[in-house]
Amino acid sequence: MGLLVVSALCVALELVPIAVIAGILGLVGVGIAGYDAVYEWLGRVERRRGAAKARREREHEGR
Repeated sequence: MGLLVVSALCVALELVPIAVIAGILGLVGVGIAGYDAVYEWLGRVERRRGAAKARREREHEGR
């Protein structure tokens, strides 16, 4: 996120080449962070599903 701020500041200071590089790196960083967040969220969902399945199996065996 900081690189996007640096990019905006560089545009204001008329340092366009640096702004473009910082903006691209900032967007890549935001994309990677978003991917990581989705990956972690899906991992938690999978663990919850596994726990629920194990719970159902234990309840079924107990009957």
